[in-house]
Amino acid sequence: MCGRFVLSSPFTLIAETFRLRDVGGDLKPRYNIAPGQDVLAVLCEEGTRRLSPFRWGLIPSWADDPSIGNRMINARAETVAEKPSFRSAFGRRRCLIVADGFYEWRRQQGKRKSPVYVCMKSQKPFGFAGLYETWHPPEGPEIRSCTIITTEANDLLRPVHDRMPVIVPGEDEDDWLDPAVQDKNRLLALLRPYPAGKMQAYDVSPRVNTPANDSPDNIKSLS
Repeated sequence: MCGRFVLSSPFTLIAETFRLRDVGGDLKPRYNIAPGQDVLAVLCEEGTRRLSPFRWGLIPSWADDPSIGNRMINARAETVAEKPSFRSAFGRRRCLIVADGFYEWRRQQGKRKSPVYVCMKSQKPFGFAGLYETWHPPEGPEIRSCTIITTEANDLLRPVHDRMPVIVPGEDEDDWLDPAVQDKNRLLALLRPYPAGKMQAYDVSPRVNTPANDSPDNIKSLS
């Protein structure tokens, strides 16, 4: 599962990392992004990559009530191509949800859990494998929403949790983003655990348990 993440990189670095055009302005650093909030995702439209905002929690186009998005923050790689909620988006509406790192919670004795921050050793931003939809309500503006795909944990995350978000390596981004790529097996092969050796994880303060706590202190190591 992926339930919280961080995005604090400047636009210039995001644009360089994802080969974006016409990206400018200021990006407010966010250290505790939670479901239901806006996130940034990279799309490829007519051969051009661009950055677009989405609400985290996918609302299928056929939904009667947008609250279904509260249960659609993640999609399992093992079933994403078959489940009615995700299979249409998996075919043609794939994206990269931009992040610098994410949180997972390690279970301690009893029911207590302690947060762990996970990021790249390079400290560079990366893209979660995501899907997006546009929902048209009976009245009011449309809602563009997204979900993060998860897979089995790699060796780094396995002691903490049995799942992790799918992180798409740079060399696979074009295939993932291109809506013309329709081969299901080719796409599913991209939904694998990211190499553990390129990542790092460390304990952080339980202040991240509360989404309202949004500051650089959230990602400071406790050790």
